[in-house]
Amino acid sequence: MALQNLILAAAPVPFVAEPPAIEQLVPELGPNGLPYSLPIHPNLVHLTIGLFVIAIAFDIAGALYPIEKRVFRFLALPITRTGFHDVGWYNLLACAVVSFFTVGAGFYEMLLAQPLPGVTSSIGLQSMETMLWHGVGGVVILLVIVAMTVWRGYQRFVWRRDMGRQVQWLYLLAGLSLFLVISLHGTLGAELAAEFGVHITADQLLAAGADLREALP
Repeated sequence: MALQNLILAAAPVPFVAEPPAIEQLVPELGPNGLPYSLPIHPNLVHLTIGLFVIAIAFDIAGALYPIEKRVFRFLALPITRTGFHDVGWYNLLACAVVSFFTVGAGFYEMLLAQPLPGVTSSIGLQSMETMLWHGVGGVVILLVIVAMTVWRGYQRFVWRRDMGRQVQWLYLLAGLSLFLVISLHGTLGAELAAEFGVHITADQLLAAGADLREALP
């Protein structure tokens, strides 16, 4: 009996593999593949875009103020050129700060993404390709926004602080160009939701074979 116990003690312990780290979170995830009911990234994206659009639009209005001021006087609106540029600067600064959270939330939700299998987007990309391009593009846009914020700060406080027009025309052109880039980049994000069903509760339930009338309240 002692020899048998010794043999059993010396026997190798069977290896039990743990599930991958991401799969360990599955019990905590909802039907949309997230631990919360609504995705955070899309909401922060729209906040980022809104802040950036307002920043550039108001700086354009400030740059064109000599043309517009007669209209403001006619309408008896107490608007100053400095006021336009103040709105442009503070919105761009807020945009730069929010964009870090936007990109961070995007990568977190991308790690938990479960795209619908066998789907190809309207521009011929698979789900993983779309996510990679969207993720890399988001980081690049973040860096450009931060660079433009630094550029805008130098114009406001150093280069053009004693001038009526705080911004350079090249800066405004760069901002308008970024509008186009953001719209194209946003198309990839829209495809992840609309075509690949990423974090879309109804699409994920249908893919799992659930009855929406029973699964959804």
